[in-house]
Amino acid sequence: VQLQASGGGLVQAGGSLRLSCAASGTIFSINVMGWYRQAPEKQRELVAIILEGGTINYAESVKGRFTISRDNAKNTVYLQMDSLKPEDTGVYYCAAHGARTGRGYPPSDYWGQGTQVTVSS
Repeated sequence: VQLQASGGGLVQAGGSLRLSCAASGTIFSINVMGWYRQAPEKQRELVAIILEGGTINYAESVKGRFTISRDNAKNTVYLQMDSLKPEDTGVYYCAAHGARTGRGYPPSDYWGQGTQVTVSS
């Protein structure tokens, strides 16, 4: 299973970006898909996750500004980021938790390569 993230870039404060992450390979289902970010010299933190059934959780810092969604048929997760702030700057990683890839294989976690988001003030 591979996760390919795209959509990062440089944007001014108040602007918007949309991240996409597509999981490829033999996948029967993915329990949770999500986005995490890591700012320089900081630990990776959760941004938002969405369960296969649609339940969503956001970090307090992005509530009301970011929207996560997923297309189960395409094994793709999206993150619409609006009203961006300089503190949103970081490398954004997508993740697939509890991915089922075949009979006899336990559910596993996979991570994308990360995409840089830079918000200028």
